[in-house]
Amino acid sequence: MQISRRLSSIKPSLTLSVNSRALELKARGIAVTSLAVGEPDFPTPPHICAAAKAAIDENFCRYTEVSGIPALRKAAGDYFEKNYGVAVPGEAIAIGAGGKHCLYNFLQATIDPDDEVLIPAPCWVSYPDMVLLAGGVPVEVPAGAEAGFKVTPAMLEARFTPKTRLLVLNSPSNPTGVVYGREEFTAIMDWAMERGIFVLSDEIYDQLVFAPAVMTSAIEWFSRYPRQVAVLNGLSKSFAMTGWRVGFLAAHPDLVKHIAGMQGHSTSSICSISQRAALAALTGPMQPVEEMRAAFARRRDAALAIIREWPFAVCPKPDGAFYLFPDVRACYGKTCRNSTELCTLLLDEARVAVVPGAAFGDDNCIRISYAVADAALTQGLERMGHVLGRLAS
Repeated sequence: MQISRRLSSIKPSLTLSVNSRALELKARGIAVTSLAVGEPDFPTPPHICAAAKAAIDENFCRYTEVSGIPALRKAAGDYFEKNYGVAVPGEAIAIGAGGKHCLYNFLQATIDPDDEVLIPAPCWVSYPDMVLLAGGVPVEVPAGAEAGFKVTPAMLEARFTPKTRLLVLNSPSNPTGVVYGREEFTAIMDWAMERGIFVLSDEIYDQLVFAPAVMTSAIEWFSRYPRQVAVLNGLSKSFAMTGWRVGFLAAHPDLVKHIAGMQGHSTSSICSISQRAALAALTGPMQPVEEMRAAFARRRDAALAIIREWPFAVCPKPDGAFYLFPDVRACYGKTCRNSTELCTLLLDEARVAVVPGAAFGDDNCIRISYAVADAALTQGLERMGHVLGRLAS
């Protein structure tokens, strides 16, 4: 059996492998607290579920337009106007099976072999591999805890070459939760526009920004540079709709048409029922999102209060998403030499699942998700603290 060469450089997801190990322990009757998976623990809001049920009752169960039903594309465009004051027409919106699907399609449609893609690191695990699958070259731009996990134009310029074609921005960030302030974001966007680099802004966590921090969206640059900017978003994180698989991309209408042509040969349209659910999410009340955001902010503060008592950890305060990314290299030594070994030990001894920072491009750190119940979060962190403290002593 032949396996394509393009798959030889693709790494298995450490996020999913840690979760699989945790599930194995649970299957053996061992209680495990999982702080590993980036999925809200809240149910999908009732009005969204009701819209899906109504779609089924109406037998809205056929193929739809590849780029999404017109009403949903309009609602996604209106989302940008409602939240950021920038009108985006429906023809500039592509609907996909989650943000990941939209990102994959975008990279396949814009990257040629050997094109270089700048990726600030730590970064979401799939960015580099998706670039590789498109034939491109991922170029990580590291910014550790000492830099607040934020890159600057000077850092990006140091990695720029004549082959640089694209910059992937992610604010709020997975895995760090950092949010670029307006001045920081503007400086990066202005640098990219001057350099003629295309920017893909992944804003999947845009509704999960905690005051006093304020979300800055690249959609205003899209309105000025539609051939050089695209904005990715979706329903999974902010609306607790991970399994519904709906994402949307704002891009130049010509690019949207090309993506639709390609998608027509892969998935065709996405689930019709999910599209009706997404329409209800984008046009319905935002109170459930506001309640989730408040809960996440409370959990962040509770978790930070515990971690800041750890003398062996450095953890910049995240302003969004639902992750903490502490630097725990002080715990490395003979027992654990890296983040993967450390996370394995935490699972075996503390019975807590977290994700190695190596998966995100920073082996000094571990990712902790606080998308879990308050009690489980605090108890899990306390058990982790005992094990980490012993390693650091």
